[in-house]
Amino acid sequence: MHPLAPGRKTPAANCNKCREIGHQTRDCPCIPAGRWCHGFRAATTNAARIDDWWGEHPTMGVGVACGPAGLVVLDVDAHSAEVPHRNRLLPGIHIDPRVDLTGLASGFDTLALLAAYRGHQDPAKDETTLRVRTPSGGLHIWYRNTRPETRFRSSTGSSPKVALAWQVDIRADNGYIVAPTNRIPQGTYAPVGDARMPAPLPDWLADELTRTGHVVQVRAQAPAVTRAPGDVQAPRALRTPQKPLEALKAPLAPSTVPFPRLRVPSAPRAAQRLLEPLLAEVAACAAIPEGASFSEKLNRAAYTAGGLVAGGHFAEPQVRELLIQAALTARPHQPQRNTTIIDSALAAGATRPLHPQGRP
Repeated sequence: MHPLAPGRKTPAANCNKCREIGHQTRDCPCIPAGRWCHGFRAATTNAARIDDWWGEHPTMGVGVACGPAGLVVLDVDAHSAEVPHRNRLLPGIHIDPRVDLTGLASGFDTLALLAAYRGHQDPAKDETTLRVRTPSGGLHIWYRNTRPETRFRSSTGSSPKVALAWQVDIRADNGYIVAPTNRIPQGTYAPVGDARMPAPLPDWLADELTRTGHVVQVRAQAPAVTRAPGDVQAPRALRTPQKPLEALKAPLAPSTVPFPRLRVPSAPRAAQRLLEPLLAEVAACAAIPEGASFSEKLNRAAYTAGGLVAGGHFAEPQVRELLIQAALTARPHQPQRNTTIIDSALAAGATRPLHPQGRP
């Protein structure tokens, strides 16, 4: 596990040295020294280190690095969005025109559809594994990777390249997930049902991840895990640090990372409210040069912006400038890569017009 910024879904900020352009994670002394720099790359199971981190900063949130923890988490979104053509709902699966898709509106529906096509239980209803309701109405479905020789990559459901299903993200290798009971201003990540531990990843889901290009590398045997000094301990159940009651009631510290505010008077307020927090997540990555899933966050923001443009809520030059501003705030040394991500995601999002719910 690793710290998240108080009241945010993003990792806690790096130290000033680790924010310098050109800083190399592999040579960084901070992680061996017990600091939380570099986001999920600093994740640890060392109980003493965990107690030190949250004992000193009890309002920090808790993130879990999925890859080292052997986790595959299905992040089911329930965002308001225009439903794409049926051929883009389940990548690689032809949905017969006779299949009635009336009422399909979110990742809950596409995941249930995928399960029905394969003749298995809908993972969102799997009571044997840990499920966590998110403040936005989505659901995190936690599983253990039972194939240690295989690594699965993280992905977003909106990706035109690698995706399991529309509005279903995958949190696995090189990704992290917000732990249960974390609280942000929008609400709490609340466990659903009685299960409190991840169940084994069902074989059919592992097969689907393989089919959709989520396999990073297949190894003959699992490699030894490299840990910082003092991090080797016997296996133990995942736990969230206990926070004092007064800390939970204390106001959350505001973020010190600047991020662009929307200033488009002609745009509907509902559209602005949808895009602004996504831009804030991108800009907040300035405090974590590595291990913050920056590309994923920028892709999501740009994809959403593309949908809003296609829906007539913004002009493309307006949102493109906002995206570039947020990206440069976080990663000023890679403008060309930022632009590539933005242009690709804007184009993909433009094929699926987005009409947010709410009064203009």
